[in-house]
Amino acid sequence: MKVAFLLSSVSRLNGGVSESVRRLAQSLPLPAGAVRAFGLRDEHTDADAPLWAPIPALAAPVRGPRAFGFAPALARALDAFEPDVTHAAGLWMYPSMANLRRSRRARCPIVIAPHGMLDPWALRNSGWKKRIAAALYERAHLEHAACLHALCASEAQAIRDFGIRNPIAVIPNGVDLPDLSGAPVSPPWADRVPQGAPVLLFLGRLHPKKGLRPLIEAWAMAHEPEWRLAIAGWDQGGHGAEIEALARARGVRDSILLLGPLHGAQKAAAYRAAAGFVLPSFSEGLPMTILEAWSYGRPVLMTSACNLPEGFETGAALEIETNPAPLSERLRAFFRMAPDERSAIGGRGRKLVERSFAWPGIAEKMMSIYTWLTGGGPRPDWVAES
Repeated sequence: MKVAFLLSSVSRLNGGVSESVRRLAQSLPLPAGAVRAFGLRDEHTDADAPLWAPIPALAAPVRGPRAFGFAPALARALDAFEPDVTHAAGLWMYPSMANLRRSRRARCPIVIAPHGMLDPWALRNSGWKKRIAAALYERAHLEHAACLHALCASEAQAIRDFGIRNPIAVIPNGVDLPDLSGAPVSPPWADRVPQGAPVLLFLGRLHPKKGLRPLIEAWAMAHEPEWRLAIAGWDQGGHGAEIEALARARGVRDSILLLGPLHGAQKAAAYRAAAGFVLPSFSEGLPMTILEAWSYGRPVLMTSACNLPEGFETGAALEIETNPAPLSERLRAFFRMAPDERSAIGGRGRKLVERSFAWPGIAEKMMSIYTWLTGGGPRPDWVAES
């Protein structure tokens, strides 16, 4: 069996989508050469494509506006590979159109993972553009899928609410469990904060949907002199400058660390050193950063839109809102907790990841979907018909 993953980008430009698809592809129990990734070339492709090894990651050059991503070389490369199944991650761009055309021509089953792009908040964002794309190709793409891949139950409901009645498999993202036995490495903020000062970490792309504006407002309301807020991630559309200006206007710029993107050892050191992790998001599929924070034993503050109710149910996360006033109250409560209490919350997160979000088990579940779609096995129990 040959499986092709189709993305808008195989680099960091695609945020957690690229990260989660890469680890899924690398974890599948298939022989060398049977899995490939296809995406659109961007400024980070050359640096990040090697991370996919041993999975070949092809990035086709884009002609015209990046927002659509017209790349005829991608369609040709997909044809040349002749996959038995294609697994598309994300919507609204040219890869959807290429996937639909090839599937109709080659009669190849496709799996589509919207990765939160059908959630109500996401549909409202640039909504008129998405309505045009839906009418031209995306609705047909979704309706042609042999199976939809939802990361959680709420995403499955969002797919149904969009009017798609195809089978849906609910399979979450996974995460690798780091070894925490060694001595910690100095975090990226080591020379910028007083020794021992607790740091609350946000890590993700700097985009309005991540809730950074209400977080800054709440931080100003709840501000404790010893605490620092570290904001790490790549800037999308100038939002980083907007939140920095807001922090200055609210008088809290000195307590906020804008770190830029973190990768590899730097990212690991940030997770390990943080006193907690915060994601006040308006909309998510299933955020990799929360799973990563839990894997490092960090207590998490997140909204219900992060689609990880298991965190609240097991006491691994504290629920927050995107309204600054109640968010500030939750921050104050978190600041007042004893370190041992925060550590216990993070420990429950680590156990949750070990039990439910390790990559080998998730890859086995996804492999059963591909086997079913190619006629090699029964429909798995985790696939819901319309």
